[in-house]
Amino acid sequence: MRFSTKAIHAGQDPDPATGSVTVPVYLTSTYMQLRPGREGKYVYSRTANPTRNALEESLAALEDGKVGLAFSSGLAATTTVLMLLRKGDHVIAGDDIYGGTYRLFDQVLRNYGLQFTYVDPRSPDKVEKAVRKNTRMIWIETPTNPLMRVVDIRAISKIATKNHAMLVVDNTFASPYLQNPLKLGADISVHSTTKYLGGHSDLIGGAAITTDVNVGKRLKFLQNAVGAVPGPLDCWLVLRGIKTLAVRMDRHNSNAKQISEFLQKEPKVEQVYYPGLPDHPQRDVVKRQMRAYGGMLSFELKGGFGDCEKLLTKLRVFTLAESLGGVESLVEHPASMTHASIPRQRRMEQGIKDTLIRMSVGIEDVEDLLEDLQRGFKGL
Repeated sequence: MRFSTKAIHAGQDPDPATGSVTVPVYLTSTYMQLRPGREGKYVYSRTANPTRNALEESLAALEDGKVGLAFSSGLAATTTVLMLLRKGDHVIAGDDIYGGTYRLFDQVLRNYGLQFTYVDPRSPDKVEKAVRKNTRMIWIETPTNPLMRVVDIRAISKIATKNHAMLVVDNTFASPYLQNPLKLGADISVHSTTKYLGGHSDLIGGAAITTDVNVGKRLKFLQNAVGAVPGPLDCWLVLRGIKTLAVRMDRHNSNAKQISEFLQKEPKVEQVYYPGLPDHPQRDVVKRQMRAYGGMLSFELKGGFGDCEKLLTKLRVFTLAESLGGVESLVEHPASMTHASIPRQRRMEQGIKDTLIRMSVGIEDVEDLLEDLQRGFKGL
């Protein structure tokens, strides 16, 4: 099946008990067993739930993986994936990653004996030089949050394979519709399903998908043992969102491209970061591994933080809020919002300036979005 057909049908056969075309929400905590200790497919919903299983089958199909697992949040998925490692193991992580991921790595998991080195993964040589004898995982985002840098997944996967390390790709910004890391050599693809997969800003969830059955079995054990699982209603909401993922992503992409072109011409904008622009530094990589460019972009405003604040509070169609990937357009200030947990000096070194603004472009009429921006810039 092709992508749009898989998004509607994979894992979502009509319910055998009733014929319901939509997967039911199984609000069940425990299940009847025929004999003591003789476990059936379902025993307890932390371990397995029919609604969650449907979502997990769908996730695996969308990413061309063999095992898909759903979690209670993107960070819950990330934490569980990192539990594949042991005390003393070393992780190479991209230096431009979501602030919550950096906070988890640097302020939580370091305390449990994991070691982290942050490098610019756009340069495979830098990744190679960072490898140690105890390197067991390489963690990247592409496109990155918030600077929209693009990493060559296939090049990094060769380094991971050579050094017997797992490559994990956070594929949240692209979604499976635009990019499939597993087909490019990644071992695990991670998502915040809160974002494009859910698509309607009405749930919190995460996912991890792999082609390695043994890794999948270990992750499944950890999912049950740790217990960071989503409720069935959240799973149902992600399944509902996935059905329209393809058509939504086409509109996100079209709107974001037009807005990036508008921002490039705006005199008050210093620089625009968007994978779809002809001057994007990794344009060749974008063409090789992405089907389109997505709905995320960021830009630097001329002036200072005061000008950012004026612009952000003047917008009316764009909503000032964290998160991304919903049908509505959101705008935020990374330095004081999503990436505030990163020390200022480190933010500045990475290019996350106090004048940087990040946009999640929704699926509204693009003319309304452009007019909103025009009103916002007027008078700055």
